[in-house]
Amino acid sequence: MRILLNNITYSYEIIGSGPKLLFLHGFTGSKQNWKGIASNLSEHFTVITIDLIGHGETDSPLDSARYEMNAACLDLNLFLEKLDINTVQLVGYSMGGRLAIAFALSYPNRVSSLILESSSPGIERIEERNLRILSDEQLAEEIVEKGITEFVNKWENIPLFESQKLLPESIQAAIRAERLTNNPIGLAGSLKGMGTGKQPSYWDQLQEIKIPSLFICGEWDEKFCTIAEEMSVRVPNSTIQKVFNAGHAIHVEQPEFFGKIVVEFLHSLTNKEE
Repeated sequence: MRILLNNITYSYEIIGSGPKLLFLHGFTGSKQNWKGIASNLSEHFTVITIDLIGHGETDSPLDSARYEMNAACLDLNLFLEKLDINTVQLVGYSMGGRLAIAFALSYPNRVSSLILESSSPGIERIEERNLRILSDEQLAEEIVEKGITEFVNKWENIPLFESQKLLPESIQAAIRAERLTNNPIGLAGSLKGMGTGKQPSYWDQLQEIKIPSLFICGEWDEKFCTIAEEMSVRVPNSTIQKVFNAGHAIHVEQPEFFGKIVVEFLHSLTNKEE
């Protein structure tokens, strides 16, 4: 399905019935990344998946300012308005997790619970942020100049995704194929507008997140497990789930267990309400 949000055409899917559960994918991903999980969860929830700006079948504008966090949050808010949805339970992975944090802080009445997989609230130190901006801008230029295939060859071999090489070849091929469908302009715009360096640091605002929150990380992804632990100290109503034998993308490496974690967390909230 397609929907026009602030002059950008977004692609999305909705399946199932029950409480609304919105998934936000990571950089180079799309709504298709959640397909298997969405199918399983649709027995309990209305599962909504969306291609974020510059990804999948959603538009890839040339103006990098259009990708910035505040603009992406405005789009998500309008998305829920147009679908006549008051609140969602929000799941975000990596880049999508950073957007989920921004959205939960910008529109707290829209989010009833927050599940973050391998996510960060940004970079605290200005010097480090500036260095990351330069790095992201350089990578963005490379994507446009050298093309999507050369970028994916490089991207799939960074240390962050080393554990994905343990997956069956058919799954690795599917991940690669999905990455290759992206528009170089969209990925470059995402890096320049929504990259970890360009986004605001939300560390000092984390205590404002009062809703039940779950932070999921893979044991082999030590950096993001440390970040999850640091976030949990600042987010009052939060818990951590460390998944063994997994790296950065738990929903890819252990999809059934990831779905089980999500369901158990959300059902625990329902039981508490009862």
